[in-house]
Amino acid sequence: MDATSAGYSPGLKGVLAGETQLAMIDGTAGRLQYRGYPIGELVASGTYAQVAELLWTGEWRTDAQLACAVLPVEVIEVLRRLPPSTNAMDALRTAISAWGAVQGMAWPPTIDQARAITASAPSALAAFARLRNGEEPIEPDPSLGLAAGFLYQLSGQRPDDASARALDAYFVVGAEHGFNASTFTARVIISTHSDMASAVAGAIGALKGPWHGGAPSEVVDQLHEIGSVDQAEAWIRATLGRGDRLMGFGHRVYRAYDPRAAALRTVAEGLAGVADWLDKAVAVEEVALRVLAEYKPDYPIKTNVEYYAAAVLQGVGLPPNLFPATFALARHAGWTAHCLEQAEANVLIRPDVRYTGPSERHLPG
Repeated sequence: MDATSAGYSPGLKGVLAGETQLAMIDGTAGRLQYRGYPIGELVASGTYAQVAELLWTGEWRTDAQLACAVLPVEVIEVLRRLPPSTNAMDALRTAISAWGAVQGMAWPPTIDQARAITASAPSALAAFARLRNGEEPIEPDPSLGLAAGFLYQLSGQRPDDASARALDAYFVVGAEHGFNASTFTARVIISTHSDMASAVAGAIGALKGPWHGGAPSEVVDQLHEIGSVDQAEAWIRATLGRGDRLMGFGHRVYRAYDPRAAALRTVAEGLAGVADWLDKAVAVEEVALRVLAEYKPDYPIKTNVEYYAAAVLQGVGLPPNLFPATFALARHAGWTAHCLEQAEANVLIRPDVRYTGPSERHLPG
């Protein structure tokens, strides 16, 4: 079938574009598994280092460790030259590109490259966050895991166990989610025989879009705008009446409650300092789900991961302008795992397109 007669699905919705062994997503039942392991079990009993190794190698290693890496001086210098007003996602994308140039990466991607780039990204984001505030970057502590090490490099203080565990759990639920826009971008880039740093930089560019990676910070803004819980229903109805999106609800895949949201809600409940904010979030969620059920009785719209991601990220002390880039840190394990999987049986990703322009014509004589 040629491009002119093939079926067309805007946004590739429903189009089977590949096969993967990394994640199973059942949107109807609200299930997510990494290589067969349910996300709830991974959050409750695993670490991001173990999940990353699982995605990269297919093996569950109880001894897996992953610490933040020391950045090349060239990357630090690139970050120094960025204006303090630079978007954190732009800074992270720039740092990964510079890091790849310094490393001289080449195709095919390797597991060692995946470990290195995943370990370097938190150091880069933390360095930028400090530099924009007029502070010097902090060398990573190799005794800390990736999430704890990121928090340490941001503040210079070793995080408490609850905060480190909460951010690590957030990294676990954010690690992988099928052929989402940023992951598909990474696979397209790798399919051209480009290098892993280029693929990850491209993925960060895709994730920067607010329809993909910006929702947790917008959830915080939304809850502030709502004000008190007794104003929630009127605010939500007015928002839906204008045709605006309700942030933290609805998903392209899930028609049931997002299992990642359920896992993060449990994590958030164990965080000190977010009790009042979490109580408000839970109360607003109940109102939102009731109103959404009225507006869309035949189209289930449930809570998605961004809703309780906002609680966790705020609870560990991150400013909202770092939320999207922190999501990018979590997604590095999945992006790089997809690069490895794509390279194993590589075919150039090059879909057809239907031409809808004018028929053949000629320049005026």
